[in-house]
Amino acid sequence: MAKNVNITSADGMLLAVLADEDTITGFLLAGVGNVDLRKKKNYLVVDSKTSVRTIEQAFKEFSAREDIAVILISQQVASQIRHVIAAHNKPIPSVLEIPSKDCPYDPSQDSLLKRVKLIAGFN
Repeated sequence: MAKNVNITSADGMLLAVLADEDTITGFLLAGVGNVDLRKKKNYLVVDSKTSVRTIEQAFKEFSAREDIAVILISQQVASQIRHVIAAHNKPIPSVLEIPSKDCPYDPSQDSLLKRVKLIAGFN
């Protein structure tokens, strides 16, 4: 039985982004950035000094927030927390892997594409 998911709110839904500085800057320039009253951001800049634990915590926090509809994560960052992404099974927020300027998109690593192929019966 399908569960109804309410994705509407008075203020609208947000995107969350976990990626390198250049990718985050592009999304911020496009107006995606948000800082709430508790000083919580909807993005995490990941660089070589960012620990895997920090990335995991940010992903889990974003996926638990009710105001986030989509989590965009660069494929390079996603590869560091693949086990956490694989365990995420809620439809909202959706998790979409995106390329970064340093790493091209690799469809064989995309967790969403793997799930679609599994459901559709393509191996």
